[in-house]
Amino acid sequence: MKSKNDLLNDFDHAGEYCYNIIKELFPLCRSITGNELRNTLLYFQSILPEMIIESVPSGYSALDWTVPFEWNIQEAYIEDAENNRVVDFKLNNLHVVGYSIPVDEWLSLEELQSHLHSLPAQPNAIPYVTSYYKENWGFCIAQEQRDKLDSENYHCVIKSELAPGELNYGELLIPGETDREILLSTYVCHPSMANNELSGPAVACALALWIKSLKKRKYSYRIVFIPETIGSLVYLSKNIDVMKEKVVSGFVLTCVGDDRCYSYLPSRAGNTLADRVALKALGEIDPDFIRYTWLDRGSDERQYCAPGIDLPVALVMRSKFYEYPEYHTSLDNLDFVSPDGLQGGFNALRRCISILEANVVPRIEILGEPQLGKRGLYPSFSTRDTFDVVKCMMGAISYCDGTMDLLAISEKIGRSFQEVSDALRPLIEAKIITVTEPFPPSY
Repeated sequence: MKSKNDLLNDFDHAGEYCYNIIKELFPLCRSITGNELRNTLLYFQSILPEMIIESVPSGYSALDWTVPFEWNIQEAYIEDAENNRVVDFKLNNLHVVGYSIPVDEWLSLEELQSHLHSLPAQPNAIPYVTSYYKENWGFCIAQEQRDKLDSENYHCVIKSELAPGELNYGELLIPGETDREILLSTYVCHPSMANNELSGPAVACALALWIKSLKKRKYSYRIVFIPETIGSLVYLSKNIDVMKEKVVSGFVLTCVGDDRCYSYLPSRAGNTLADRVALKALGEIDPDFIRYTWLDRGSDERQYCAPGIDLPVALVMRSKFYEYPEYHTSLDNLDFVSPDGLQGGFNALRRCISILEANVVPRIEILGEPQLGKRGLYPSFSTRDTFDVVKCMMGAISYCDGTMDLLAISEKIGRSFQEVSDALRPLIEAKIITVTEPFPPSY
């Protein structure tokens, strides 16, 4: 296994690095609060020592929500009359409904059924079920295992604690040349699920290392590791004013680890800089990527894009939450994600960030078409290859009127962002073209 620092000079193997992170963290029974959430944050802090772990107490008001009691669990099982454990939390932490209250009861099979959750359509999968805001308890079990229950009575034990405590989250701020920010948000609150849970923070960690390695950063970066929903609400309650002022683009990182497809979910506005960058990056990586709508939302984009908050946040994913059959089940495991899938997720987000960093608004400073030959900027010989380069350059120049950024120009002339950027770079260096930054209120 690679050490935690090997990735610093090997970002083309980020997928392997992320997969090893997932393997290490997979056994932990994370929830929206508790010891295993803290342990997960401490793990990422050991890689990213500048990350600060913050906390708010139970009962904290986060906009319209309230932070619940802290939950921790030590053991849980169901035994039959002969003391055989038919369900054991130690074998899979999805077996217990998240936030289950303590239980030590004998129930008839009929009584037990009301506390069991299974998936008849996926008989070999253990479902993921929670009850955060209403006291309850239960067990999750594969349907094929449920069908075999035949004892008259069962002993149900859940050794958990639900008590005043705290909610924790991690925040990493990486400064750039400007105080304009890119937000990367991921969640660390689910138990043993690989794509839906751990792929996001693993790729976010790799991206943070890559961003830190850049010799030049135009933007500053706000990277947060939070429990989903309640964590983003807590974070917004503390940072909404500065985020509305500084964040120019952002992405929620989740479901970036499998290799079935690429997908995109827009911000509520649908036309922010984040949306434009995501569409460009994915279109260049895989023109067949799946486009969802705001009505298909389901992660922390709900909070970041809520009316009155309206941050420019979109999602770039592999297989989207809810849309793959393994979602929120024990089948979302270490076999479902892969180093190649994670590398693809990392590359897609890295390309988005690279476009953002390189994006400028170019303006030609010469009246009429510039004479490039006398400046050594036009090929001496006309060949098939040089014709394509010149066509791209001249097409881009024709839109350099100071009203369009490189992203828009690349879309206009049907070229990749990198092609347009490379074509105009010599003209910018020769000061034939001047550039300004595409900061709000332009977008």
